[in-house]
Amino acid sequence: MSDQTRTRTVRLRAALAVAAVTGLGATALTALPAAAAGDAVTVRYRQSATGSDQAEPWLKVVNTGTTGVPLSQVKVRYYFKADAGASYTYACSWAVKGCAHITGTFGTLANPTATADRYLEVGFTAGAGTLAPGADTGDMQLRFHRSNWQPLNQSDDYSFGPAQTAYADWTKVTATVGGVPVWGTAPAGNEPTPTPTPTGPTTPPPTGAALFDDFDYTGHTDPAIGAHGWSVRSNAGGPGVPGATWAPENVTFAKEGTNSIMNLRTSTAGTGESTRHTEVLTKATKFRNGTYAARVRFSDAPVSGPDGDRVVQTFFTINDLKAPMADDYAEYDFEYLPNGGWGEPANILYTTSWETYRPDPWEAVNQHSEVRASYAGWHDLVLTIDGDSIVYYVDGQEFGRHDARYLPERPMSINFNQWLIDLAGQTSTAPRSYDQKVDYVLHVKDQVLTPAQVAAKVAAYRSAGTAFEDTVPAS
Repeated sequence: MSDQTRTRTVRLRAALAVAAVTGLGATALTALPAAAAGDAVTVRYRQSATGSDQAEPWLKVVNTGTTGVPLSQVKVRYYFKADAGASYTYACSWAVKGCAHITGTFGTLANPTATADRYLEVGFTAGAGTLAPGADTGDMQLRFHRSNWQPLNQSDDYSFGPAQTAYADWTKVTATVGGVPVWGTAPAGNEPTPTPTPTGPTTPPPTGAALFDDFDYTGHTDPAIGAHGWSVRSNAGGPGVPGATWAPENVTFAKEGTNSIMNLRTSTAGTGESTRHTEVLTKATKFRNGTYAARVRFSDAPVSGPDGDRVVQTFFTINDLKAPMADDYAEYDFEYLPNGGWGEPANILYTTSWETYRPDPWEAVNQHSEVRASYAGWHDLVLTIDGDSIVYYVDGQEFGRHDARYLPERPMSINFNQWLIDLAGQTSTAPRSYDQKVDYVLHVKDQVLTPAQVAAKVAAYRSAGTAFEDTVPAS
């Protein structure tokens, strides 16, 4: 967040976890007409609970093909009918592959039916490995519940089988391998439609107005930072811990290999006065449609001291809210919470597209996608905005696709910050600090680039020895 939204309280982000007003963002199920030769999986299902507090779909993925299948390419969808006004929380109770290697994301169906308007999409990290022909994943004991733990009704859920008390093939869940449908039947009207094979070029598109920064600076007082249009925040205010300081000196620069890296360090000793947040943002609000990209290193653990603080690590764009519920407000966020917060118990990555909000009484109009998993390490983050949609990518894979309703009406700034939601996650008074690193940032005005094109464009800048360029005109 930047200065324009400092008046928002923690309720803003808590709403992401529990507010019914937002809905759940998700990508549409699209696929190629046929699976690659040898790729075939089935999904076995059993229900573990018919009660009203949570759904417990237990699943196994079986490789019935002739070649090994990387589980990171497999997605499984379990379809259900949401209760009125409900948001949902996913959890993994136990899994042979390890819960850390299994992800769960909720999505909304394009064509709701009487028995399905949402789905839980189950995926796998690279650490889950490859499924050999004839092998299965073993138990995946999954569950989900309403975020406020109110009762839920499973009886009208498309994928629910109350009599399935033992594992068996179940066609009311679907599976894809590399985006290609290979198993199951989706609810009527939501069948995958053929899409062209993605063949995005790996060379940069034609030259256009762009901002690129490799963050090759000597320190936060380097005059080039301001000359290049950046501001290192020092003024007081939210978000985060009351009484905290926004500390320019905690923004540092160093070389890692051949790349120059910007580091944002947030530190605390358990009091507001000892808490140091960090933020770097463009001084100009001149960025609107096009492609935004950054390579960011999220961290799960502190550099030193005890872990557990509710840290928020970000890359986002934003403009100012001119009045409560003003319809020309815009904000588009990547936000990683390594230790949870806003009602979440553990690590979660959000992407959120904002239409508007009212601080008091609180009301939000936004759409978000989330994955509850660790994202520690370097990640390529890409956001594209055109006249039809907002699309978020993480490491080359589509993470969330949000509606035209949330498109920006005015230009925005580009921002990175790291801050603590509160001090309740870790009550120790021992000093501790957390790092968020940024390798580069790129914005290409009015052009939608694929992640491959982003990588090629960045490589071209570096091959040419260009550490900074800004040809984006003032708004």
